[in-house]
Amino acid sequence: MRKLSNQLVGNVGLFYVCYELSKRGWNCLPTTRNAKGVDIVIYNSKGDRKYTIEVKSLSKEDPAPFGNKLKIMADFVIICTKVFTDHPNIYILKPEEVKKNIHKGKKNKRVSYWLQRDKYSQYKNYWEKIGKGF
Repeated sequence: MRKLSNQLVGNVGLFYVCYELSKRGWNCLPTTRNAKGVDIVIYNSKGDRKYTIEVKSLSKEDPAPFGNKLKIMADFVIICTKVFTDHPNIYILKPEEVKKNIHKGKKNKRVSYWLQRDKYSQYKNYWEKIGKGF
């Protein structure tokens, strides 16, 4: 199988997360792709609750990359794995849970942050953190 582009993997994960949130009553506003900051803004049907979400999309059950600076601006981080399968996996974390479990890697004097699979797997389908938008 040929390698899929990061942009395509990201798009599939982003829109799958929007689909799942919409089923739970949230209005979803995906932001401009590759922009710095959050990936989705959601608000409930009454318009009195809103949250921001950062989505990490992966084609496999791999460590989730967080770049060379650990800066999370969103209220929630959602890791979406196996995005090209019929049933992608969803893991929902708060920023403090990411920071508590993050792995800091160093290679050739370069720093990168990763969330290993065994550190995020315990947060599978934790939709009650976000709640319903109805």
